[in-house]
Amino acid sequence: MCTSQPESKPKGSSMKRPQFHFDLWFYLTVQNWILDFGRPIVMIILPLEWFPLNKPSAGDYFHMAYNVITPFLLLKLIERSPRALPRSAVYLSIITLVMGASIHLVGDSINHRLLLSGYQLHLSVRENPIIKDLKPATLIDSFELLYFYDEQLGHLMWYIPFFIILFLYFTGCFTHVKEEKTMPLSGWLLLGPSALYYWYLVTEGQIFQLFLLTFLAMVATVIHQRHKGSVPDANGLFLFASFSVTMFLVAVWVAWLWSDPVLRKKYPGHLYVPEPWSYYTLHVKDSH
Repeated sequence: MCTSQPESKPKGSSMKRPQFHFDLWFYLTVQNWILDFGRPIVMIILPLEWFPLNKPSAGDYFHMAYNVITPFLLLKLIERSPRALPRSAVYLSIITLVMGASIHLVGDSINHRLLLSGYQLHLSVRENPIIKDLKPATLIDSFELLYFYDEQLGHLMWYIPFFIILFLYFTGCFTHVKEEKTMPLSGWLLLGPSALYYWYLVTEGQIFQLFLLTFLAMVATVIHQRHKGSVPDANGLFLFASFSVTMFLVAVWVAWLWSDPVLRKKYPGHLYVPEPWSYYTLHVKDSH
């Protein structure tokens, strides 16, 4: 008597095909716009009486929420990587990111109070009217140290691990399955908001060099993987497309403000990328 044999499955059919992580990309995009981009806006909109200058502002609470939610979402993104990623690099990056973002929280909080007192973002620390005449003069050194922690050390410790994590995740987003080359409609809908936020991050954070290195590393990875017969999956395409559009937006922004004499003075050098909020205090704030 013949017994029925189970159907043999095609080789590789048991492999889990990578899916587009719409939920995580959506949460990251929304919280970036609300908690990061919206942070200085909410401080401007809400009445000052609600948040005394010697207490945390609404923007500070937004920053605190960002410092918790962003690392959590990045860890969830890493968990869904189709390829096992180096855990030590991921953990060290997350720890450094939280520390850098926390340093920035303190510096940015004090910087906002200076803005309310007349501080001009388009001027250097020593050129600002409310600081240049301080006595004793050593107080100016303290404000320059604050600026260093806020705009330089804090940004580097925040953004370097941020882009390392995204790049590590990107290296695992390659597949031989040709059907995965396409990005779903939900990804295309998120592409604009995602790229526009990264434009804000790169320009306001003054991290164009870091972003450029990350983007070039992604391009090199794509070329290398293509030689091996692999292509980015839907998540890899979304991240790569977001960064590509961001590069275009940064180029347009720089070209538009290329001849601005005041911003040129504050941002010297060949890699001239002015901050949006400096443009706001120079050209928009006083016009209203």
